[in-house]
Amino acid sequence: HRLPANVSFEEGALIEPLSVGIHACRRAGVTLGTKVFISGSGTPAGQVLSPPPECLSSSSLFGLSPDLSAPRLQKAKELGADFTIQVTKESPQEVASKVEALLGCKPEVTVECTGVEACIQAGIYATRSGGTLVLVGLGPELVTLPMVTAAVREVDIRGIFRYCNTWPVAIALLASKRIDVRPLVTHRFPLERALEAFETTRRGEGVKVMLKCDPTDQNP
Repeated sequence: HRLPANVSFEEGALIEPLSVGIHACRRAGVTLGTKVFISGSGTPAGQVLSPPPECLSSSSLFGLSPDLSAPRLQKAKELGADFTIQVTKESPQEVASKVEALLGCKPEVTVECTGVEACIQAGIYATRSGGTLVLVGLGPELVTLPMVTAAVREVDIRGIFRYCNTWPVAIALLASKRIDVRPLVTHRFPLERALEAFETTRRGEGVKVMLKCDPTDQNP
């Protein structure tokens, strides 16, 4: 897939996390006006989902993003999340109650981007009856979940594995400027400082760390 002239290589490098968000929205059935709970907004996919990319023209979409990191929550807020929750030691049920209190109702869709057992549990408790929980994050192979709660309230649990047939849509969104992925890049390093870049990522700093491979193009 060729990048249009008005889409930079840096934006092109971010098509991958954008595609994860697009595929998650498709699997969840997100439409205009959908209330969405994004668990793990500090991940690149979670940041892209604030707001979900297929609902960018909707002023009636409500996104709520919880995370452990205050700076990443601030970034999610800047990118369009209506509400954020900084999780400390709350139980999954307590997180779900906070979600409902902030949104004024249970969300129709929960997108879980961490893969952490407690976060998946919170997603099941938080999602409204008949709603959809999409599992984006990959965690342990086996987790303990409140399946009776999901069953009696008919919460659909759907998995995704990255993306499928999303490149044209992602490129079109970037070319039309309906979505701006550039704020996701919080650190940039020339190629000779690659080790420092990986260490920055390992420490969990920022959101997306970009390696600039062209010595003549070190700017965004």
